[in-house]
Amino acid sequence: MLVPPDMMAAQSKMLYQINKYYGERVQTRKGHVAKTIREVCKVVQDVLKEVEVQEPRFISSLTECNGRYEGLDVVSPGEFEVVLYLNQMGVFNFVDDGSLPGCAVLKLSDGRKRSMSLWVEFITASGYLSARKIRSRFQTLVAQACDKCAYRDSVKMIADTTEVKLRIRERYVVQITPAFKCSGVWPRSAAHWPLPHIPWPHPNLVAEVKTEGFDLLSKESVTLQGKQSAMEGDAWVLSFTEAENRLLLGGCRRRCLSILKTLRDRHLDLPGNPVTSYHMKTLLLFECEKHPREMEWDEACLGDRINGILLQLISCLQCRRCPHYFLPNLDLFKGKSPSALENAAKQVWRLTRELLTNTRSLEKL
Repeated sequence: MLVPPDMMAAQSKMLYQINKYYGERVQTRKGHVAKTIREVCKVVQDVLKEVEVQEPRFISSLTECNGRYEGLDVVSPGEFEVVLYLNQMGVFNFVDDGSLPGCAVLKLSDGRKRSMSLWVEFITASGYLSARKIRSRFQTLVAQACDKCAYRDSVKMIADTTEVKLRIRERYVVQITPAFKCSGVWPRSAAHWPLPHIPWPHPNLVAEVKTEGFDLLSKESVTLQGKQSAMEGDAWVLSFTEAENRLLLGGCRRRCLSILKTLRDRHLDLPGNPVTSYHMKTLLLFECEKHPREMEWDEACLGDRINGILLQLISCLQCRRCPHYFLPNLDLFKGKSPSALENAAKQVWRLTRELLTNTRSLEKL
């Protein structure tokens, strides 16, 4: 394909600006976040060590591997989530019948006695392992651990929530979420994935992702609020963090996400938090389907991909709906106020217009 020389020049100018932005703004953000993670994880590891002393069933799974902490997710530069993997899910069946979008329940398998479970006192009368009961017990243990640990002067539990949230040095918030890892199974609510007519991801990658599986988290879910079913407190939230991360390997996908997160933190950190890093990650996955060929994720296409994702974001904000990548019935904007979404749409449009019309816009952004 022949490309006009002026188009080539514009593209190389854009690439130069993007690489400069990445080297300055993005790397600075990454450096700050990495430093904060080290600081925060020291405290969390100490708290979890105390929890384990009191209750050996809650074993800390927060470990460092090649400078990365397994089970840690960066929500924003000042907010983190640590997933605490629990043992012995074996005696439960995983049930997701679609009645609670984005959630599932764990039911004692037929013929299994309660006493066979490590979590016997958290099983309800109808045989469900209650996410809320486990979290409530964990919350009590963490509160006690905060008072005993070496960092007790700089760590506080955040009250008025059923979540286990710590405020560290009055600056950072860390949510610790009990969870089960479900490897080798794939939820029925995500059975439509991957779409049959789209060549991305490659079947080998699909097989890898499905083997990796997903997590079940004990946390509050916007979709459950207002549902009066007895199930809601027992339900577990589906999480595909590992699967998403695996899909974003290769080409400039990770770099694209880092730039989008930086733009989000600098320009779209708005009242009501309508746009999160997770929305950016989700739309990046949809963009991978729209541009399934690897050459479309070459460094030279980075500017086009970023603009495409921002245009998708404007469309979602205007429609007030952003479907989860694996669970299309789950709306990631649920619970956000219409005025916050409308305001965000205007801000994203301003940002996108600047990027589309001014090749040097990144110098100021």
